[in-house]
Amino acid sequence: MIYDYKLTTGTGDVIDLADYKGKVISIVNTATGCGFTSQYSELAQWYNDYHDKGLEILDIPCNQFGRQAPVTDEEIHAFCTLNYKTPYKQMKKSDVNGENALPLYDFLKSQKGFEGFNEHPFKDLLEKEFAKQDPEWDKKPDIKWNFTKFIIDRKGNVVARFEPTAYMGDVEDCIVSLL
Repeated sequence: MIYDYKLTTGTGDVIDLADYKGKVISIVNTATGCGFTSQYSELAQWYNDYHDKGLEILDIPCNQFGRQAPVTDEEIHAFCTLNYKTPYKQMKKSDVNGENALPLYDFLKSQKGFEGFNEHPFKDLLEKEFAKQDPEWDKKPDIKWNFTKFIIDRKGNVVARFEPTAYMGDVEDCIVSLL
């Protein structure tokens, strides 16, 4: 269950996900130097619009995809608050795939695997690059790129996974439907 996990913020505080019982949670792996970085704007807006209605956003910076988050946790936080006015807490930079992946991400991927990319200007590029590395890439539940979003309902169920190519309006609609 989602409430069995803990995360560490970029400032070293431990967050117990059990404290978010009864909330809708969006968990997203992020990077400051990514073609999807502008999605921070929507995340910040959603938090501002829906936090009082029960939304929490867990931002987990990750440097596993194209080394697009190479700086320190402090520098990531400064970048996000300065450029995108992100009002929510950011977690410590962490892996989401592989032997050093956060246990939370192993759980999330077991609940909602990869189902393909949406139509997007980056779709073909991503698919071609992944196919070069692994012909079976699309059959594995791994996180494929930065800004993959998992949506958790008020009971702690993983109800949706949105790839970075997903239309952000669809992600917001999912969140709103659960609030």
